[in-house]
Amino acid sequence: MSDGDRTGAGSAGWLRGWRPAVSMASRNLRRNRVRTVLAVLGVCIGVLAVAALGIFGNVLALGADDAIGDIGTQVVVSPNADAGVESLSDADVASIRRAVGEPAVVPLYSDSATVARQGDQTFATVYGIEEPALAYEAAEGRLPERHRQGAILGAGIAADLDAGAGDTVEIAGSQVRVIAVLVESQTFSPVAPDDAVFLPESAFSADGYAQALVISDTGAEARAAANAIREEVNAREERVDLFELAALVDEINEFFDLLSTFLLGLGAISLVVAGVSILNVMLMSTVERRQEIGVMRAVGVARRDVLRVLLAEAGLIGAAGAAAGTLLTVLLVAGLVLATPAVDAALVIDPTNGYYLLLALVFGVGVGLVSGAYPAWKAANQRPVEALRN
Repeated sequence: MSDGDRTGAGSAGWLRGWRPAVSMASRNLRRNRVRTVLAVLGVCIGVLAVAALGIFGNVLALGADDAIGDIGTQVVVSPNADAGVESLSDADVASIRRAVGEPAVVPLYSDSATVARQGDQTFATVYGIEEPALAYEAAEGRLPERHRQGAILGAGIAADLDAGAGDTVEIAGSQVRVIAVLVESQTFSPVAPDDAVFLPESAFSADGYAQALVISDTGAEARAAANAIREEVNAREERVDLFELAALVDEINEFFDLLSTFLLGLGAISLVVAGVSILNVMLMSTVERRQEIGVMRAVGVARRDVLRVLLAEAGLIGAAGAAAGTLLTVLLVAGLVLATPAVDAALVIDPTNGYYLLLALVFGVGVGLVSGAYPAWKAANQRPVEALRN
């Protein structure tokens, strides 16, 4: 017989050994249905707790990440007033560009003014910008490659004045045509575009820039850019302050990671309680069936076969509870989505939530097997004569 044949025969023999064990375990569990149902219920509740709390925590994290948007991709560079730097010079902007390399650097002049249209007026921050398309997107109109004339309105200002592309607004007493309205911002930043108006740089007579935006594609790139600015631009003196939004995102992500771990820990406590319940059921079952097990051993049933039967009982309890808990979790989460319109269904069906279902399912079955291991070992290793005597 070849090695492959022996391996196949060994696998088939292993499976044949477990089939009767599972069948006998099923009959034994049906004989004590109340006790079995209570043990299965304990595992079910534990699995439900682990899966549901894990998914809820993950949905919160995904929702926060979605709400935060792209704030982690920006770095706001401002002059360090404590060091006597009142504005960013052209040399400072050039140094920032050399330091960061690939990410776009968008310098901004800054002022404030009253913006009015058809009797409505509001107070807004007015920025001077040369390349608006590098930092923003237009909801109406088109952002020019070089901003030479006209005004670009933030979404909030446009809504307050009921203004759109092609309209005319009054800014600090001057009539200016609106060439574009920006998409509503999803970022948290010292530069708030929703409540701002963007004019060409030629509209400002300031000696230097108020701020510079570093626009990166990813949070990691933004962090690298911030570090490069600290090392190169601030090498001799602290000329600039950095508002690094990626650091804020990291702190938020760390909080939600901690929250998810905490929720999983609460669920795991329920599964530990369920494991103790299975341990108790299996110990009581082996005590009640000592003579039965003794007879089995006396007539030649191998120790491993007794072990298989009792492990199969514990495994079936764990598997039944885990399957029921997983199904209940799916129903509970679906009910949450239907009953709470504020919960985005796309976040709930995110593939990462499947990890918590799988984790809870495997954990539930594992708890059953681990809890049944000691009673099974104890029963399989007792001497037939002692078992029959009792």
